[in-house]
Amino acid sequence: MQRILSFALRGIDALPVEVECDERPASGGKDDKTPKISVVGLPDASVRESAHRVRAALCNCQFPIPRGPCTVNLAPAELRKEGPVYDLPIAIAMLRMQGVIGERADDRLAQFALAGELALDGMVRPIRGATSFAAFARDHKLRGIIVPIENAPEAAVIEGLEVYGVTRLEEAVGFFNGFFELRREPPPAECPAPFGAATDFAEVRGQEAAKRALALAAAGGHNALLIGPAGSGKTMMARALPGILPPLSVEEALDVTRIYSAVGGSARGRGLIRERPFRAPHHSASSAAIVGGGSVPRPGEVSLAHNGVLFLDELPEFPRAALECLREPLEDGFVTIARAHGSMRFPARTMLIAAMNPSHAGGFAATPSERRAQEKYIGRLSGPLLDRIDMHVEVRAVGFASLQSRSLGATSLELRSRVLDARGRMELRQGRDRTNARLNGKELDRVCALEGTAQRLLEGAMRDLGLSARAYDRIRRVARTVADFDSCEAVTDSHIAEAIHYRILDRMRPREMSTT
Repeated sequence: MQRILSFALRGIDALPVEVECDERPASGGKDDKTPKISVVGLPDASVRESAHRVRAALCNCQFPIPRGPCTVNLAPAELRKEGPVYDLPIAIAMLRMQGVIGERADDRLAQFALAGELALDGMVRPIRGATSFAAFARDHKLRGIIVPIENAPEAAVIEGLEVYGVTRLEEAVGFFNGFFELRREPPPAECPAPFGAATDFAEVRGQEAAKRALALAAAGGHNALLIGPAGSGKTMMARALPGILPPLSVEEALDVTRIYSAVGGSARGRGLIRERPFRAPHHSASSAAIVGGGSVPRPGEVSLAHNGVLFLDELPEFPRAALECLREPLEDGFVTIARAHGSMRFPARTMLIAAMNPSHAGGFAATPSERRAQEKYIGRLSGPLLDRIDMHVEVRAVGFASLQSRSLGATSLELRSRVLDARGRMELRQGRDRTNARLNGKELDRVCALEGTAQRLLEGAMRDLGLSARAYDRIRRVARTVADFDSCEAVTDSHIAEAIHYRILDRMRPREMSTT
């Protein structure tokens, strides 16, 4: 019997799986012409089909197949096995069991873990989760892993591990027998994080107040909702936002790479993902598409936007159930999906940027009937969801003079400089990766102590607008960001006033909606 170490992907984490192969002596019956290969250990359909792929690959590569009935066990048996990742380790286990791979390879086989799908001609095809596989191998003190050549760059982002990519089954056999040298995949080269987005804020005309609001959101990591008529530039500004966000740290980039590797969304042959994700699902997306789910849970859009931006255009048009599912991830920064066989937890710390028209007709209300229609349209959004959005930004229609003006206004480069300066102030005061949006109540009391007119101003807003305790903290967090953006140490009444101004929906909604 022979054992080879591989992995199973559970969420975005890799768990160890031992591939055990055992051959029974041939009975001499007629079935020995095509001895059966049985795969056990709670495999899904694609894993059970590995027997056929492996048999064809061995034959086409001129390797012998087992002469008697062969049992392949994937341990532990209680863990559900999915996908074709076990083809390569099964083939290697069979060849070692038959002596094609010699005894001197045992030490190397014990030091390496394998994963890969086999084509019928012996080619090795890419898999999902190579980055998580590499992290698991490093944590278990293995020397290295062997993966398909297309997955090698994304696996090599994990330091302290030898990563080898193979294109064919024969290369892996030669490597273990010691007569074929595989090229070790180098770690990703150190390079500056990319800057820029498809859209520059300079292309947005006449929306300087909204640009400032989005720059504040970028500085403090705040969720924001843009409210304005069609054609006012809401979508353009949202798509320009990644261009003013700080670059990903190494830890953040690793998290993003693991997520995209687990869903097969990273470009083949690409290493560490350095750009902040920007996800913009259509408003017909289901709850499972937004937060993740399925019989075998997979990350949703909110997890694919981890450490980046989740843009929801036409927010009231999204299914109510899908929007309500966002409440916990926006508050906690992760999604937990429970199923009968267990639960999975996906990271989901993202900036939510949403956009909507003020009414179904598209514009702001001007008459009592239009105001009632506007309230009904806004009523599609629940109060608790809106409470979790720090900033409600009014975006007015662009006038003719602004469209004709040759003045560009604030550019992405200028706004990014101010965002980075504000982030630097936060890091000195609160520590790394502790933006104002992530401050808990005790930290917020320390860094945003209010006195005098600032305290009275916020007290009046709470009373007049019927704000919740959550909205009270949101206002203080945004006010702290406004002060940092304006290079002020203390939070004053002007900062509180601007933060209150970004609660436009609390002024537009009926009072009874604000507490539901």
